[in-house]
Amino acid sequence: MITSLKNDRVRLVRALQERRRVRQRERRFVVEGIRLCEEAARAGFRPHFVFYTDQARQDERALSLLSHWERAGVPCEEVSPEVMEACSDTETPQGLLAVVPIPELPFPQRPTLLLILDRIRDPGNLGTILRTAWAAGVEGALLAPGTVDATNPKAVRAGMGAHFHLPLLAADWEEIPLLVEGCRVYLADARGELSYTDADWTSRVALIVGGEAEGAGNQARALARATVAIPMAAGVESLNTAVAAAVLLFEAVRQRRAASEKRDADLRR
Repeated sequence: MITSLKNDRVRLVRALQERRRVRQRERRFVVEGIRLCEEAARAGFRPHFVFYTDQARQDERALSLLSHWERAGVPCEEVSPEVMEACSDTETPQGLLAVVPIPELPFPQRPTLLLILDRIRDPGNLGTILRTAWAAGVEGALLAPGTVDATNPKAVRAGMGAHFHLPLLAADWEEIPLLVEGCRVYLADARGELSYTDADWTSRVALIVGGEAEGAGNQARALARATVAIPMAAGVESLNTAVAAAVLLFEAVRQRRAASEKRDADLRR
């Protein structure tokens, strides 16, 4: 059992949790808790190593994961509760964490639904948006300059596994127009010129969602073909960024499903 905070692997976990620079250099990050570890395993990501406490050994799901990884030759090391607490970014650790490679999923060549995140600074919001994008069938997310690191521990927890399925690419404003070429680009804006239900989401579309405080920057606005708004009650200025993204993305899902059903009905006639 590892009981020392001076252990090399313990030091590495703590550095990965605290510093983006270390995560980028090592090309790995930390996933905590049974559900996230299960998602990493389901997606086929093999951990570099795993820490667990006796608490995890008492849980059937955690025990199943540990047995799977041990059979696969993944180093699984028991640590003391004090070490787990020091390594964890959560207030109540579940007794299981894994250090996994940062996913490098191929970005789509001809996407039909993309998300551009501009200056999203709250990691919880970022993770929630990524989870929503995964659920809505978004094919890739571009992280523009000023957006928080997607492997931030809070973003990873809020993403609930999206990192293992949704292609993510940090890109600058010289690259982004090339990556969304052929897409109609909408910008979410509380004072947008077009109601989100009137926008056409059925073709190739890229949606820009701006930051919590300042909104989207000038380069994002220059790229957008139109701004779209969510009508709200009088006196309400805006929605939370993650909530607004969910409303807009699932309007795209609704329109696309309706268009697909109509095509199927026409073919049956």
